[in-house]
Amino acid sequence: MAGKSGRRNRENREKRLENWELEEGKKTVCGQAGELRRGCDGRMLVDVIIPVYRPGKRFFCLLERLREQTYPVNRIIVVNTEERYWDSRACEGIDNLEVYHVTRQEFDHGNTRNLGAGISEAEVMIFMTDDAVPRGQRLVERLVEALSWQGPKGERIAAAYARQLPDRDCRPVERCTREFNYPKDSRVKTLADLPELGIKTYFASNVCCAYRRDIFERQGGFIKRTIFNEDMIYAAGVVQAGYGIAYVADARVIHSHNLTARQQFHRNFDLGVSQADHPEVFAGVASEGEGLRLVKETVKRLIRRGKASYLLLLVWETAWKYAGYRLGKAYRKLPKALVSWCSMNPQYWRSPVNAPESGDLQEYFEWEEMAGRQQKEEGGMDDDHDVAYCADSGFSGNIYADDAQDP
Repeated sequence: MAGKSGRRNRENREKRLENWELEEGKKTVCGQAGELRRGCDGRMLVDVIIPVYRPGKRFFCLLERLREQTYPVNRIIVVNTEERYWDSRACEGIDNLEVYHVTRQEFDHGNTRNLGAGISEAEVMIFMTDDAVPRGQRLVERLVEALSWQGPKGERIAAAYARQLPDRDCRPVERCTREFNYPKDSRVKTLADLPELGIKTYFASNVCCAYRRDIFERQGGFIKRTIFNEDMIYAAGVVQAGYGIAYVADARVIHSHNLTARQQFHRNFDLGVSQADHPEVFAGVASEGEGLRLVKETVKRLIRRGKASYLLLLVWETAWKYAGYRLGKAYRKLPKALVSWCSMNPQYWRSPVNAPESGDLQEYFEWEEMAGRQQKEEGGMDDDHDVAYCADSGFSGNIYADDAQDP
């Protein structure tokens, strides 16, 4: 294992990030100077980059599944938030794993992933979250294959994202949401799809998404400061630049959350903030219509499956989600304290760069850790719901096979 000490970590991180921003041309791969980030066997080199914070059992199951992939993973680069929460003993024996530590103040959805990209030397970078578990052994292979697809006018694929399947403990409403956002058919999305798909043209998810490095660097990587939505903002940029985004339905990960209504509120508040901060992406493309379509489709599916008793829950959760989204869009008009309370990430508002114009945030920062503990107690974000997660949660045996039916 290649874990680093705190001081060496910081020095290495700063050096690597500087190299990624400034260096062009060639690097040494497999001991020979050659074209950047090709493997010795001529195949595209693939690194997996995973930001983590207090990782649970899903993360260790993810590492196990990455070792079983048909397409080899060169390096697993973990960017961990807060070194004191990292247990190096849990990852012993994974020779291609490297861990780099950042503080909560340093963490950002965009720039933390840029840090991982700067450390990587691979031609293909697959970004994942620490709670997404590969379904089958061909996840990496299928994502890499999709990067060779083309759009209808020959557009190169800049990024390819995987299908997210619900875990077997997923509640019916969230299951319908996963099915709506991640259908069974693959497709390539380009600028020509904007009239048909609207905001979904720009949809991609860093829960599991592969990126071509050359295009990633040409586009400047992820936005360096954002509360949320770094993947969608990047996707919008590459689509507008004439590239395509591939949705790969047969590259699958298990990933779902049973969020409470309040957690949905916080999440959608940050979604609204990200849209308000980036009118160049979202101003001309309405999102509310897609949300209404999701609600209508969920109603149909719940009734069709004999789950009509969940309709009231759907209405309740939708109201919270929409309230959070609308307040997020208008966050600049709100007091600082209210903005922090509404956000899923109060830490983000500590920075004077991000803070709104008025109010006092200090009282809300004081209960930030308490709020995090309460979120765990509510169960929506708990990774440790099963003592023997990899063995007992549906990832072993036949359900794990590539040709198994979806849960």
